Order: sequence, then C-alpha cells, then structure tokens
Amino acid sequence: MRTADFDYSLPEELIAQNPPEQRGDSRMMVLRAADGAWEILPFRRIGDFLQSGDCLTVNNTRVIRARLFALKETGARLEIMLLRPESDPLCWSCFLKPGKRAPEGTVLSILRQDGTPSPYRLTVLAKDPSGVCTVSFSGASADRILEECGHVPLPPYIKRQSLPPDAERYQTVYAETPGAVAAPTAGLHFTKEILAGLEEKGVRRAELTLHVGAGTFKPVTEDEITDHKMHSEEYTFSESAAALLNETRRNGHRIAAVGTTTLRVLESCVTPDRLFQAHTGSTDIFLHPPKPVLSADILLTNFHLPKSTLLMLVCAFAGYEHTMNAYRAAVRERMRFFSYGDCMLILK
Repeated sequence: MRTADFDYSLPEELIAQNPPEQRGDSRMMVLRAADGAWEILPFRRIGDFLQSGDCLTVNNTRVIRARLFALKETGARLEIMLLRPESDPLCWSCFLKPGKRAPEGTVLSILRQDGTPSPYRLTVLAKDPSGVCTVSFSGASADRILEECGHVPLPPYIKRQSLPPDAERYQTVYAETPGAVAAPTAGLHFTKEILAGLEEKGVRRAELTLHVGAGTFKPVTEDEITDHKMHSEEYTFSESAAALLNETRRNGHRIAAVGTTTLRVLESCVTPDRLFQAHTGSTDIFLHPPKPVLSADILLTNFHLPKSTLLMLVCAFAGYEHTMNAYRAAVRERMRFFSYGDCMLILK
C-alpha cells in the first residue's frame, strides 16, 4: 500500500492541547472490526466490553523529564531532547536544537526548570549524519539533573510549553519503570477507580515495559509503506506476563492490548499458535495491512496522525476500510485527537 492511502483531513482545532479536566472523562469510539459498526460512549463504560477472565495488558513504562534547555558561553540557548542512555550512565543520545550551534566539544550550561542557571554541564561528544548527538552530563547523576532541570517532553503537535499538571497527566496511573520519552497514551484514560472496577469484575491485568522513543513521531516519507525504516524500541516481557496471557488464551478468554506500544511487544513475542514467549530486547516490528495481528483480540488506542505508522498498525488490526471510515466519522463527531485526546476501543 502507499503512504497516501493513510491520509485523512483533520481540522487543527481537533488536536487536543490539554487533557480532559478529569482523567477518565474522555470519549471512546467503540469499533467492531467484523462489520465496521461504531458508537461513541464515555470511556468509563469500558467495563461493558470486558468480561471476567479477559486480560488487560498494559505498558508500565514511565516518562522521564527528557527535555532540557542549556546555554552556550555566548549566551545562545539550545534545546536538548534526550532519546536513550548509552552504556555509560552519564552519556545519552539526544537531539540538539539548533544542532548547528553545538559542534563536537561544545560545553553547555544546563538551566533549571525555572530558567535559572544550574551547576550542571553537558558536553557534546559526537554527532552522526542523522542529527543524533552523544552527550555527557557532569556535576551530578543524570537522574538528579533530569529531576531538577528536566521538562515533560510533550509531543510536537502540542503547541505550548509543559506545565506543572503535565508531570502527572502525561503519565499513566500505573507507570513504574522510567525510560520513555513519550507516553503510552492509550493508558492515560484509566483512573485507579476504573482499574479497580475492572478487577472486581474479574478482568485480570498483565504488565510489560516498552520505553517509547521519539521515533514514535517519525513521519513516513517514502511513497511505499514497505520502504519505511521502522524505529527500534527497548522492551521487557516477563515470564509471569507470558504465563498469564497463555492461561487467558487457553481458557478461551480475550486479550486486550492497551495501546500500540503494548501491541508491538505482544506481536514481537507471539508464536504462530497465538501463545507467548517471554523476551527482553528491542523491537522494530512494523505492523501494517495486510499483515494479520495474532496476539490480541481487543485494542484500546488513541487517534493517530495521518500517514503515521501507528495509524497503519490500527488498520492492520481493524481492517483498512473500517479504520479509515471510523476516523472520518471521528472527525465529523468532533472527537479530540492525539495524545491528550479521545480513544478507540476496537473489538475483533
């Protein structure tokens, strides 16, 4: 298929710039993949579509304060977007903006969250042709520097600076393992009360970890989708999670994946007979039509950018025509799009 096949018209005012006033107050489009039928309900009714014995599978990654600001000796201000740590805990890969102002060897003074100078420094060690830089922190551990100086890395389509409430709202209530530079946004809708209600109903929960990288926002620029080079992300899928999902499947119950990141891990670890094997590593799996999705029976996901790999993944799960028709309906119904927006619950 061609990248242009996954385009749709989205009015800019439908891109959510803030989360709903209360977590869990979003709208949910329920899409049935069998026939394309859909309805829009409050997210809090998700329990109507899950049964005792089903397993809700979530990504427990925790978003780090990955955006920093720093000054050169000349006073020029630069933005640092951390991507991932290197083998040395003080060294990270990152994007620098504007990168041309910071050649190799440049030492930057890191600013605190309020914009005042800190005692911490960052040195540019290397730059590669793609624009990714390797930098080294000094003055304290990377964790301490990020805690004191880092900002929540809101996505580029949110046209505002991060605010104190984002530290909590751009994080799932079950976030546990630090390492992501973007949130697994399908999970942002859950409250502890909604999760407790599902547990009381007999819905079980499995956790895995995939550290969402900045590559999740990388646009597809090739005409043919199969020419796109997919980004890689680190994940951990434990023996206990695999055992719980295998038990769920053998007992005839359903597996619900919360988010595209969760589904990427499950598809990386599923066998041809639809059972699971534990694994820790990285995945660059690219899910798109007409590839079948074997691992999950239900997918909860937000609405994604036009021509994105995430939209292609949803089309692989629900079918191309049904997905694109549902997106056009979501625009007509004035649903809120992207990270802080509304969601879809897709039932196979």
